[in-house]
Amino acid sequence: MVNPDFDYLFVKSEDKVYIVAQELLDGFAEKTGVDGKVVKSVKGRELEFLEYKHPFIDRVSKIYLSEFVELGAGTGLVHMAPGHGQEDYIIGQRYGIEPFAPVDDEGRFTEEAPEFIRGINVFDANKLIVEKLKEVGALLHYEIVEHSYPHCWRCKNPVIFRATPQWFISMDAVLSSGNTLRGEAIKEIERVRWIPQWGENRIKSMVENRPDWCISRQRSWGVPIAVFYCKKCGEIIKDEKVFEHVASLVENNPYGADIWFEKDAEELLPEGYKCPKCGSEEFEKEEDILDVWFDSGVSHASVLKSGFWEELRWPADMYLEGSDQHRGWFQSSLLESTASYGRAPYDSVLTHGFILDEAGRKMSKSLGNVIPPEKVIKQYGADILRLWVVSEDYTEDIKIGMNLLKSIADDYRKIRNTFRYFLGNLYDFNPETDTVPYKNLLEIDRWMLSKLQKVIDRAHDAYSSHRFHRIYHEIKRFMIVDLSAVYLDILKDRLYVYAPDSLERRSAQTVLYTLLTSLSKILAPILSFTMEELWGHVQEIDKRVKESIHLERIPLVNVDLIDTELEDIYADLMTVRDVVLKGLEEARKADIIRHPYEAKVILVLPEEYRKIIEERLSWIKFFFTVSQVEVKEKAEGDVVVEEKG
Repeated sequence: MVNPDFDYLFVKSEDKVYIVAQELLDGFAEKTGVDGKVVKSVKGRELEFLEYKHPFIDRVSKIYLSEFVELGAGTGLVHMAPGHGQEDYIIGQRYGIEPFAPVDDEGRFTEEAPEFIRGINVFDANKLIVEKLKEVGALLHYEIVEHSYPHCWRCKNPVIFRATPQWFISMDAVLSSGNTLRGEAIKEIERVRWIPQWGENRIKSMVENRPDWCISRQRSWGVPIAVFYCKKCGEIIKDEKVFEHVASLVENNPYGADIWFEKDAEELLPEGYKCPKCGSEEFEKEEDILDVWFDSGVSHASVLKSGFWEELRWPADMYLEGSDQHRGWFQSSLLESTASYGRAPYDSVLTHGFILDEAGRKMSKSLGNVIPPEKVIKQYGADILRLWVVSEDYTEDIKIGMNLLKSIADDYRKIRNTFRYFLGNLYDFNPETDTVPYKNLLEIDRWMLSKLQKVIDRAHDAYSSHRFHRIYHEIKRFMIVDLSAVYLDILKDRLYVYAPDSLERRSAQTVLYTLLTSLSKILAPILSFTMEELWGHVQEIDKRVKESIHLERIPLVNVDLIDTELEDIYADLMTVRDVVLKGLEEARKADIIRHPYEAKVILVLPEEYRKIIEERLSWIKFFFTVSQVEVKEKAEGDVVVEEKG
């Protein structure tokens, strides 16, 4: 093969003329020692169909044009083997050349090859071929070249490419719908919900550009392609009666499809079966098996359409797998189901990324960087592992390592301690008799219930959109920022000092119980073991709850508890509180106070802040966790809150 656009030179040296690509002439002369005169220059396309003799086989061949020929090394003319290389195969198809692959399943040359290399492994034969070229005087130069070459991912040996007869499913044959399989599959891709959304474009481009689906494989195990060939006329037996007969044999055989490999063709065919074309009764069976992706692609029919499990339905609500399955299971299922049943076997597809180590490397046994789940569970417990899973955006590749897990364990501890706080302050609370009606709750308690509704709403949105990491971050923020740092800190006096049955204490407990049950139900799918353990304590408080938290439902938003006006007021109060806390910290560092309760805070406020503080002056000291709060026009050393904006 030559490249049609390259310039090729005819170089005369003594009694011979050599053809070499112009850019490679100097390297050719240096390595071979050929020193000649350029007598002619042509474009590669002018060499098309030029005939030449094989150096040691009595055969005349021709030169063909190929855009794949490059100028990296050599002469710019390369040998062509349509049976052993994809690019050569493409050129061969273009010129109508039948693939020739004289190599058997063991990688050895067959009887079709020259006698001196028959039965020899193709790599071992290289030396013999070089010697043959020397013997006939056809070798100008020989050297070992290292270059990138495909290797088997499992055994690491170089791959030998061979063109062999295979079974295909056509992507562009017209179906009964009048459309092609490719066209119908693309319509289904556009109908299905893809999570994340980019999955649609990924699989769509693959289906748009994929060649016909090769469904045959040459292995000694697997699901056979149940096809017979007539020995006399070569007719392919594609008789539904035969297929059903073989299927029945497989179904009733204890070892399933193994019966195909154990019995002869005559034993597998219906008794007395004859070739519909020539009437012969001699057949041979197909030795190839089905591509395993075809096996996985029909799993929906085997599971959902079999009727074995009555509670299952077809199509599936969702297929869930890694992002590599756009090329694999997602696609094989789509193509098979669309061809067989006219639609995809799923309504939605969720794709996740892959796990990397802390350095961002792919985990593999050879690198020794795999962290077994049982190691994490043994050290931290299963819920830490579950929490790590939802803490990350699974649509991307995510990192894991013992340092990252330690951070997750710290977050888990904060969540667990928050629930312990709830339980510890509900020991004498009976939800049936002690719950305070909403209208009688303290204002700050109503504020917290309103904020809780926002958390519940975001949790529902995250679950329904499968953005589980948002639940983790929302709950974590709510517990650390809104609860631990503010609300629970403010509650301490009411819970520890006030009379057990006082309105102030029962109001706080009412909200704590609501927080306890709501947040635990939201987290139950994530921290399933911890929340189940927690629920055992909830049962001691409230006999009305179900025996397992996993029989409960995630709480719904109660719109009657949402008070946006109150939340706006508390946003302003939080602004003031932040300034107060900053002033208290400065006083503590200056050794003026040791604890906020030793402080009296005097506030100088703009009018909009002054009003909301004065309306709550009777209890605002608890909000700031100080002993006294006074509002003044102006005083030396005051903490000043700036105007809004």
